[in-house]
Amino acid sequence: MRILANADVARTLDYAGLMERIAAAFRAGSPDRPSAPLRHHHAFADAGTLLLMPAWDRRFVGVKIATVVPGNAARGLASVQSTYLLLDGETGETRAVIEGRELTLRRTAAASALASRYLSRPDSARLLLVGAGALAPHLARAHALVRPIREIAVWNRTPARAAALAEALAADPALAGRAVAATADLAAAVARADIVAVATLATEPVVLGAWLRPGQHLDLVGSFRPHMREVDDAALGRASLYCDTRAGAMRESGDLAGPLARGVIAPGDIRGDLFDLVRNDRPARSGADEITLFKSVGHAFEDFAAAVMAYERG
Repeated sequence: MRILANADVARTLDYAGLMERIAAAFRAGSPDRPSAPLRHHHAFADAGTLLLMPAWDRRFVGVKIATVVPGNAARGLASVQSTYLLLDGETGETRAVIEGRELTLRRTAAASALASRYLSRPDSARLLLVGAGALAPHLARAHALVRPIREIAVWNRTPARAAALAEALAADPALAGRAVAATADLAAAVARADIVAVATLATEPVVLGAWLRPGQHLDLVGSFRPHMREVDDAALGRASLYCDTRAGAMRESGDLAGPLARGVIAPGDIRGDLFDLVRNDRPARSGADEITLFKSVGHAFEDFAAAVMAYERG
């Protein structure tokens, strides 16, 4: 049995390679595509969430155990904690215990960049990061791999955290040559951006539809429970809507589940998910002025692909 720490995962999971692994997992008709039920959600303690995400194929069985505790920031801890257990698909023996933090961050960013490859304008040059948590630098690196990003702006509710992240990104060799700055004016930053990546634990909309302009792409990573929101109804009404999986995002995300329940949007308004995007394997935009929105809640396929990749390379 191997034990892979976060440093091992960071060494083995490059974003480009992981994007291709995730694409293969979602590709319709692939004989090696894994199986996975909907993930389990359980509330615990004070606003904590326990997530169980199993998946398997002919070679391996895996499950990620994750917790999300919003109050961890005040303790100096990451909000998301997780561990991945990888088993032999034939014997059930434990093959690896993988520290889940780096795995989760990298697979989430890789899935967002994979969707951006199909949904954002090919000439997208300005990226806005809304939220300065642990995921933000991964989103910056992954999006910069698939689009010619020249400028990165960072906004956070706490300006000091935005400034600290901007300083770190400016010194990141993977983002060399790009202008990076913190911003306090979110509305203006949204209007200027080509890609808006939102990764927060917000329960009220942070990005408003009135701020959007034609041609933008929104990448929504938070809002993984029904009471959480990152954009308002107006943003949904202006955008072409996509998600990682219909079954997961439409049920779990407050950005979709609430508006669906109130009739603001209908199931048919979701134009596609990662299964569709990867299967069609071509740009999904209808034109340069279209606003696209990708809502991700995470899927066991992504974790499974990342865990197998880390195990094979580790």
